[in-house]
Amino acid sequence: MPTLLLLCMLVLLNCLATESAPGYLYHICPNTTTFNPNSSYETNLNFALSSLSSNATRDTGFYNVTAGRTPPDVAYGLFLCRGDVTSQVCQDCVATAVNETVRQRCRGFKQAIIWYDECMLRYSNESFFSQVSESPRVSMWNTQNITEPDQFNQVLGDTLDSIRTQAVNDQSGKKFATKEENFTGFQRVYSLVQCTPDLSPDQCDRCLIGTIAILPDCCGGKQGARVLFPSCNVRYELYPFYQSVAAPPSPPPARPSEPSTEGKGGISSKTIVIIVVPTFVSVVIFSILCYCFIRRCAKKRYDTLEAENVEFNITTEQSLQFDLATIQAATNNFSDHNKIGEGGFGAVYKGTLSSGQEIAIKRLSKSSGQGAVEFKNEVVLVAKLQHRNLVRLLGFCLEGEEKILVYEYVPNKSLDYFLFDPDKRGQLDWSRRYKIIGGIARGILYLHEDSRLRVIHRDLKASNVLLDGDMNPKISDFGMARIFGVDQTQGNTNRVVGTYGYMSPEYAMHGRFSVKSDVYSFGVLVLEIISGKRSNCFHESDQAEDLLSYAWKLWRNDTPLEFMGPTTRNSFSKNEVIRCIHMGLLCVQEDPDDRPSMASVVLMLSSYSVTLPLPQQPASFSRTGALSDFPIMALESDQSASKSMTWSVNEASITDLYPR
Repeated sequence: MPTLLLLCMLVLLNCLATESAPGYLYHICPNTTTFNPNSSYETNLNFALSSLSSNATRDTGFYNVTAGRTPPDVAYGLFLCRGDVTSQVCQDCVATAVNETVRQRCRGFKQAIIWYDECMLRYSNESFFSQVSESPRVSMWNTQNITEPDQFNQVLGDTLDSIRTQAVNDQSGKKFATKEENFTGFQRVYSLVQCTPDLSPDQCDRCLIGTIAILPDCCGGKQGARVLFPSCNVRYELYPFYQSVAAPPSPPPARPSEPSTEGKGGISSKTIVIIVVPTFVSVVIFSILCYCFIRRCAKKRYDTLEAENVEFNITTEQSLQFDLATIQAATNNFSDHNKIGEGGFGAVYKGTLSSGQEIAIKRLSKSSGQGAVEFKNEVVLVAKLQHRNLVRLLGFCLEGEEKILVYEYVPNKSLDYFLFDPDKRGQLDWSRRYKIIGGIARGILYLHEDSRLRVIHRDLKASNVLLDGDMNPKISDFGMARIFGVDQTQGNTNRVVGTYGYMSPEYAMHGRFSVKSDVYSFGVLVLEIISGKRSNCFHESDQAEDLLSYAWKLWRNDTPLEFMGPTTRNSFSKNEVIRCIHMGLLCVQEDPDDRPSMASVVLMLSSYSVTLPLPQQPASFSRTGALSDFPIMALESDQSASKSMTWSVNEASITDLYPR
């Protein structure tokens, strides 16, 4: 018995230790707010973070601190722990957050915010205490759908409204509330809301109303979701993800002790104690172990399905493989009538499976440059990457010489089909173009930082951005993408692939590619979206030699709005247009170190409080001579944009950082 109890205790301690590890969710630290080493701000920040760590054992689970007296070197910081976690879990989470933000994720930045499952830590050189901060916004959701969405939405709406009121009026001061409610006879929905305690009741109410209002748009009908604001958050699941915060029931009054008796055939009190106590302890430990095991299984399941930093798990290749006969039947044997586009490596067909599901088939050309390596590359990448702004792969077919990719189908075509067509471009008003820019930015940010793999796309352009029925952008064509390690920042290649006009000069000239290569391509794409002109077919004989130089000239002449295309000049936001042009010019600067990261780009789009640095003159192939001495045959991606691909994408995204 002692050996069994010792073994159970060791397993229990290991389980609890595993559970106490903070679960990272998301972080943001704009590189436009850097500070110099050994500066006054660094001293104040270190003091503030040390104070946060030492105060993380407070029962309130919340603390804020101000370090320094002279702006702009004053450091403001706070942490907020989930209202149900213990002080030890809170302390561990805050310590991890301090270590990761300062030494890893946000080293050298004046502003940062990092979310974990158990806590949130935030610091800045600008005061944000007692203010409702609704930006940046992060939304995450489970990819599984609810079977009875109408009933579920009604129950969830009533539950969230109830606990919102509880949190606003929370007498403990935590501004935290949870609730579980029956959804069906077999399922319950568990919900949680929380505000930072420095908010007034009205501010907390306003903040929670904002988070709850986002849920239907981002996560409607999903089995679990959460929305994170800096000042408040909301979450729901179909399994218990929080500890009960209700007070335990009072024990019944103690009964008077009775003298022990031992009659004929009776058992002494000592014997009863020897039997009962170990049995009771064993039952308690077994119950705790069962609870711990269930919690870990539920958490593991959520980590697999949750819509943030989680990749689609392919157990076997057969789970994704289609047979050639099925593909031929779906496309009427690759009939020209079903052909809907032409890519750099082959044709794209629309197909219909026997179940009635519409699909898009990318049939790689037998003579194309994409061989088995590129094919497997695209299959592995696209299948694992799950985001609302990336295409979704359904499967593949590999039989004989046939290499085929299967995607879900949507009716709209690629961005270039609308952007550069004189008749279609009118459908892209400024609000849609701005939405497309933001969606592309979030998709690239996911590739660079938020997926478990760091992915460099290497061929970002208008024809590789698809539009769904609501004109949401979906980045496609990962045949040229490269996977990086988490700590790897750049690579080199002797085989330069891409499209003229979108390639960064360091990549075209020297074969060096990095996340900043994609940033350059994104900047070119942004300027194309604003102007409605192709970068590689630009003709303004009296204005400039290329699209980037044209944008730079108008920017220097303080006439940036002249850069807009004629179809977007009727109704637009002047500040948004100028900010996007400014951001685009920052992205196409010649020195990769001068270009912002995609995290900074997303922040630029979502917050007007971020001050943008002045751009330098953009890179120009004509000026640097990069293209004149480089063999054209090395540009292996398609140069033709006369035809557009129409692939389908499901709204099964994992990460979304909402602008404004």
